[in-house]
Amino acid sequence: MMDLNPFEADNSVSCRLASQIPEVCRTEDCCLGVDEAGRGPVLGPMVYGICFCPISKNQELKDLKVADSKTLTEAERENLFQKLDEAKSYVGWALDVLSPNVISTSMLQRTKYNLNALSHDTAIGLIQFALDSGVQVKEVFVDTVGPAEKYEQKLSHLFPGIEVTVRPKADSLFPVVSAASICAKVARDRAVERWKFTENLGEVDTDYGSGYPNDPKTKAWLLKYLDPVFGYPQFVRFSWSTAQTLMDSQGVSVHWDDDEEDGEKAAKRQNNRSMLSYFSAPAEGEKTHQTHRFFTDRRLKSLNSL
Repeated sequence: MMDLNPFEADNSVSCRLASQIPEVCRTEDCCLGVDEAGRGPVLGPMVYGICFCPISKNQELKDLKVADSKTLTEAERENLFQKLDEAKSYVGWALDVLSPNVISTSMLQRTKYNLNALSHDTAIGLIQFALDSGVQVKEVFVDTVGPAEKYEQKLSHLFPGIEVTVRPKADSLFPVVSAASICAKVARDRAVERWKFTENLGEVDTDYGSGYPNDPKTKAWLLKYLDPVFGYPQFVRFSWSTAQTLMDSQGVSVHWDDDEEDGEKAAKRQNNRSMLSYFSAPAEGEKTHQTHRFFTDRRLKSLNSL
């Protein structure tokens, strides 16, 4: 069973969900697949998922008819997830549900941390979680984010002794990645459908379309729930250019003022000098600055050379 209650209790932060670890996965060599759901939408969380099973059970996993989640209807995905859950004697999974708030604050922090880096780190964390849980991982298959060859080298370096395969469209090539894709997509669909708006919005219109920026329904929803002062509810990834553009055009502009008059500001800027300039020799024709008493009392002088 997939219990989203821990995420729903506070959807402003990220959350890890996991199945029980099948005992056979602790004793037999296993393959593990990694995929995500909801990378592109401006609404809702992004979910990263792993699925794993013994290599000897790969054919049984294939016989469940798992496929790339994007090619399936919601009902088909739910049905396949039910089959994966019924195969819990040899199939395990884990998910990281990344809230829109975490995605946006990560991308807009002062130190650059883009979506690719966030995706890589999340995938790495899930693989490490499986290893720490005792899963005997010997093969890893990953749907690429960025150049596949570089990503493969990165994972191979981090997990020596594990055979790593990174491919575009891996969810349509490897059953264990397809299974991870289904787990991730089912979790995202449920999280979006049952989203609890903590903001005081009244009864919220949940007809927001696909959540992708180019969807007219999504754009209409973004306009409807844009507060000109406070911006968007936390359901929206405010770092997305679509959201930022609407905020810039529809939101109230903010001007930060202080007590200084314009003339005082200009004079202050003119008098401000780099701290390093006090330790450099004056240029030809430039007035020498008065040495502060701190330096004269201690008989400290600037040196032009050592």
